[in-house]
Amino acid sequence: MRVFQVQGVRGFQLAASRPHALGFPASRLFIHCDRFPEEFSIIVTLRVLSVPAKRNEYVFTLMAEESPSVLVGLCYAPDKLHFLFWSQERTGGWQTRVTFPNVSLSDNQWHTLILAVSGQSFSLTVDCSIPKDVVVETPFPASLSVKRASFYLGNRRRRKGVFTVLLDLLSILLLLLSQGLLRQLVLLPGADATPRICTAMNFKVATLSVPAVLQDLPLKPASNEVLKYPYETDTKVTLGSRPPCTKQEKAQFWFNTSQRGLYLCNGSAWISMLEELMLTPARENIWCRAAAVKQRLDYVEEYQNLVTNSETMGVEVFTIPKVGLFAATANRYTPPGSAIYKWTDGKFVPYQNIPTYQAQSWKYFTIGKKIFLAVANFEQNDRGQEFSVIYKWSRKKKKFITYQRITTHSARDWEAFVIEGEAFLAVVNHREGNNHNIDSVIYRWNPRTGLFETNQTIPTSGAYDWEFFTIGPYSFLAVANTFNGTSTKIYSHIYIWLSGSFQLFQSILTFGAADWEVFHIGDRVFLAVANSHSYDSGMPAPSNFYAINSSIYELNITAQMFVKFQDLLTYSALDWEFFSVGDDSFLVVANSFDGFTFSVNSIIYRWQGYEGFVAAHHLPTVGCRDWEAFHTAEGSYLLYSSAKEPLSKVLKLKTT
Repeated sequence: MRVFQVQGVRGFQLAASRPHALGFPASRLFIHCDRFPEEFSIIVTLRVLSVPAKRNEYVFTLMAEESPSVLVGLCYAPDKLHFLFWSQERTGGWQTRVTFPNVSLSDNQWHTLILAVSGQSFSLTVDCSIPKDVVVETPFPASLSVKRASFYLGNRRRRKGVFTVLLDLLSILLLLLSQGLLRQLVLLPGADATPRICTAMNFKVATLSVPAVLQDLPLKPASNEVLKYPYETDTKVTLGSRPPCTKQEKAQFWFNTSQRGLYLCNGSAWISMLEELMLTPARENIWCRAAAVKQRLDYVEEYQNLVTNSETMGVEVFTIPKVGLFAATANRYTPPGSAIYKWTDGKFVPYQNIPTYQAQSWKYFTIGKKIFLAVANFEQNDRGQEFSVIYKWSRKKKKFITYQRITTHSARDWEAFVIEGEAFLAVVNHREGNNHNIDSVIYRWNPRTGLFETNQTIPTSGAYDWEFFTIGPYSFLAVANTFNGTSTKIYSHIYIWLSGSFQLFQSILTFGAADWEVFHIGDRVFLAVANSHSYDSGMPAPSNFYAINSSIYELNITAQMFVKFQDLLTYSALDWEFFSVGDDSFLVVANSFDGFTFSVNSIIYRWQGYEGFVAAHHLPTVGCRDWEAFHTAEGSYLLYSSAKEPLSKVLKLKTT
């Protein structure tokens, strides 16, 4: 095996004098599942010296045992690229070939290819140029089994005709080739990988996953004529049974021909290159990835029973710098009102009581050095006045004191945000009397008066929640509309900030929407809605109003809209909370009522890449209304509020 550097970039090459059908079982890659992803991208960086006329050169194939058929394969001819896959739609199966014409690779230059596959659509991007799109009649199979199948690099399971380019990865390190250089070969399940790749200065050698030995580029620019001449380093690769690994063999490779595994000697032991790369945190989005090296959530244990003033409609956890960690509960009854608790000696203890009127939620925010806490009151006070209140933290008294009262109408939620350096506060007005179709209001902070002033009104229908988020330079505000007076099957809306105000961006059909939760996993942006119940006065009643799907949407950059990613069965869901433990991502849902009882399990879902979110932990809750995730020096916790009993719970996340 040799390491070559050409045009300032390194690649592997295997001598052609003794070609071998290098392969490994697909189970090495698909550890926890045996299905090939339905949507994926293949990224290849290679340098081809020459392609014999009228001959296809295979980059890789996936083949079942004792079958000549190619389940998945990638090959190229002098002026075209072919992607092959096996479909079971027709009797006995059918080989489909997707051809991209006018693709010339044999020019002795480095090229990066990105092949994106989704259903009947196939897109090829060469060196981040304009994509070549092909739509075929037969879609890529939604459930392609890889049981008893193996990947082969540079060939179709034959010793003859070993691939003439240098290879490096297929989500894991895979080395091969004879005439030419291959720098990376990556299988990335999920969306089109083009935006992740096409950000480098040198598109032809853009990298997603490259072995360490190939990553060091020369300090001199690639345009330097001296660097156009390759250098080589002989690296010994031992084939067959396990050889000794001592200081003498350090940095040498051993290819286990019986198990089809590649190992590197570290001076004392053989290290599997497959496992090492699959444990890299950068593999976070790989379908059916191996266990992460960092902390992992093992189980959840009850940590503290938090006795509250009355039933709790919402909870807000926040930290005041140099003071400590707090939790504010929005309690149903006045008196005694709502309470603020401070984290003391590993527990929440009562700190301050504030008069509220069927409080629904709290919102903590800051403006400069000022610290605020706003409460959404649902009912009128003793004098028939209906307003919600903004409290300001007094550094002298070490308490929150009344700062500004704002007239609201059965307020459900506050959202605070900053756009272009200006502070805003948005309130959700649920209804006025029996009229649910009223305006909710966005207030702008006036630094001259030190008060919030009306900036914009937005029509809402029995709204429950605002969710503000940003994507790049753009600001968005999503409203959860719940009920229009006759039906919960109504549209909730996403607004975008343009020219000094929020304008409609997208409408999504929801069913008694109670909450939006935005979150990011890698470069992907998701928006989850909690649907509470399905009711329509003009339609026959369903068997269960409350057992209903809540949905997760993902931002599609190309379509410039959120598209449905996954449905999850929930029971009158009222809240989503996203949190992370180590490299793992989670969503916990507040299930409140199943149509028969308020004692319903709320569920923690774990992000499983291509599988989406999968139920991982079932947590007994009673009338669960809100979840908050928080961290202290002692560990990570979840706090849930109950709208049906004066008892909330702190749960501790036990990790390994």
